[in-house]
Amino acid sequence: MLAYIPLDSPLRAPLALFFLIAAPAEALFFALRRLEPLTRTVASLSGAVLIDLMIAEIMAGAHVRSVRGEIMAVALISFLLFLAGTGVNNSASDRSRKAKNPKT
Repeated sequence: MLAYIPLDSPLRAPLALFFLIAAPAEALFFALRRLEPLTRTVASLSGAVLIDLMIAEIMAGAHVRSVRGEIMAVALISFLLFLAGTGVNNSASDRSRKAKNPKT
């Protein structure tokens, strides 16, 4: 919120940069929970950088680039990725249900 509110604070720029990387990385980390931990970490960090670059490219191409707009776009995409991750079936529970023998 500090990055979005127009206050003169020395923490505004570092917190905005942290949010622009951490929010999509965490959403992707949650959405990719079927992968191994190291693979999830690398994929989520590279995906976060890709999301940030694509948002910056789209907003620059449309001539509407602003820090507030980019923060809101990253927040929206991160929220949508998080929601998409909640709809993924849990593969471990699916396997355990199929592995049970009904005759025992």
